[in-house]
Amino acid sequence: MNASVIDLRYKMNDVLKALDRNEDVTILYHGKVKGVISSHANTTSEKITEHPFYNMSNTETSVDEEMTQLRGGRFNAL
Repeated sequence: MNASVIDLRYKMNDVLKALDRNEDVTILYHGKVKGVISSHANTTSEKITEHPFYNMSNTETSVDEEMTQLRGGRFNAL
């Protein structure tokens, strides 16, 4: 479904119905695509066991050390 910014304001019920039908809603602004809203059912959820903090209680590092390790240093950019 394509929806303009005006449709989001005045026809939100139709947009929500499209999402209930698992349709992607393309948002248009002055006829150009600005973004896409997809239904939550379309997204894949990651397993909790794959999260970096799962079972962290078995590690000997502190939370701060673990966060620093996950985030990287301030100057470790691409």
